[in-house]
Amino acid sequence: MGQPPPLRPEPRSPGATRFARVRAALEAARPTSGAPAVLYEFAVFVFKQGWACLFGALMLALLLATHFLYPAGAPLARYDFLTICAVVIQVLMLAFRLESRREAVVILAFHIVGTVMELFKTAHGSWLYPEPGVLKIGAVPLFSGFMYAAVGSYIARVWRIFDFRFTRYPPRWATVALAAAIYVNFFAHHWLPDIRLGLFALTILLFARTRIYFAPVAMPRWMPLLLGWLLVALFIWFAENIGTFSHSWRYPGQADAWSLVPIGKIGAWYLLMIISFVLVSLVQRPQPPDAGLSRD
Repeated sequence: MGQPPPLRPEPRSPGATRFARVRAALEAARPTSGAPAVLYEFAVFVFKQGWACLFGALMLALLLATHFLYPAGAPLARYDFLTICAVVIQVLMLAFRLESRREAVVILAFHIVGTVMELFKTAHGSWLYPEPGVLKIGAVPLFSGFMYAAVGSYIARVWRIFDFRFTRYPPRWATVALAAAIYVNFFAHHWLPDIRLGLFALTILLFARTRIYFAPVAMPRWMPLLLGWLLVALFIWFAENIGTFSHSWRYPGQADAWSLVPIGKIGAWYLLMIISFVLVSLVQRPQPPDAGLSRD
């Protein structure tokens, strides 16, 4: 397949996010050739990734800051403080158009999906939240749902910011069925045989030929979608290690002292990435490289 044509900026709509203005200024200053152009494209790629990670990065910063600085005898529990901060961040991102309303809907869906999983997993001893708090459902503090929402926020934002396009993307019904099977297996493997290896195989079968095109600047680049999911799952594993290091939650093996989260957890995050991507695809709708999309 030939290289898709460069993506041309479209007029900014009244509802555009603030990133549209920043992006336009960056692209207007772009070098055209040589090492400066390569370095510029890499710098813009890193900037856009950072912008897409904004919600998650702020949450991780809060986990670390409150671990080291939050007063032990404060009348407001640390977990409750984190929940209030997460809500304030969400409201401010909407108020300042750092996030679109559609992205907020995705975040809400992730919060619900994540909280249900947290309730089940903590009840079965998969991990625990050792600190007290009032803003909880059972043993699960409400801020935990925002950690899943941070994943949804990243995917929704990075999809828009990089103008994702796809070739050979599977039918929607197949992706939804796969995501549903993965989600059910997260619960069912406590009683039934764990079918995650079969789910990995099915994922490869469906997406092995799928390419994701993304635009760091104007000319789109591409990679296999499966590789993109693996890279994101790896970074989520890094973030999870920050979360456990800050004692925000804890695995059974970390009861006496902190240790790295087992590397096998990357597989679980990989499967969660598929659920996340499919949920976002119900809002964003995968498009081929030659389709015109708004770049707000």
